[in-house]
Amino acid sequence: SSGINAEWPLRPGKIAADALKGRVYECALADLNDDENAFRKFKLVCEDVQGKYCYTNFHGMDLTRDKLCSLVRKWQTLIEAHVDVKTTDGYLLRVFCMGFTKRVSKQIKKAAYAKSSQVRAIRKKMVDIMAKEASTEDLKSFVNKLIPDSIGKDIEKECMDIYPLHDVHIRKVKVLKKPKFDASKLMDLHGEMGGTTDESGEIVAAPGEFVEPIIQESV
Repeated sequence: SSGINAEWPLRPGKIAADALKGRVYECALADLNDDENAFRKFKLVCEDVQGKYCYTNFHGMDLTRDKLCSLVRKWQTLIEAHVDVKTTDGYLLRVFCMGFTKRVSKQIKKAAYAKSSQVRAIRKKMVDIMAKEASTEDLKSFVNKLIPDSIGKDIEKECMDIYPLHDVHIRKVKVLKKPKFDASKLMDLHGEMGGTTDESGEIVAAPGEFVEPIIQESV
């Protein structure tokens, strides 16, 4: 639940459901999952309206400005990479990653700068891991990896041999293209198959929800 969607006043002949479709809602992960990860923001787009329910789908992910600013410091190298990759269910995503070099234990030198050859090698590792993680999963499974940021931890482990990293994050995800809208797949995503439908086949109530019986003119 993202709150109340208001579409008022309506112009004559305009349907409220059509005005709500395509709207993008930005929610903090902390609000969606009731945890303390407030620096990760998810964008959800309304793809379908059934009765009083708006059914949303993933539209993008980003980090807050204050989190990004808190990560950037002196005496270290910022390494960024991005890749365009298609999921198994046909979504084309652009995934951005960032990481920072760190000092090793017992290091005397104050700075932890990586050579340009090391930066190139780390960037290649980032691109390969992001492409592998996204291309072998559907959109739902990929988003589930973004929540705990498991991809960033994998990159950190793989790059340890090249140069030690810290604060490795998937900082942004954009949806560039999406497959043709399929209502049944969207309902599967929300786990609401088998709801009550009307004559046109649209779901008017979720499973287990009370439906007011239609008043008959004659018995």
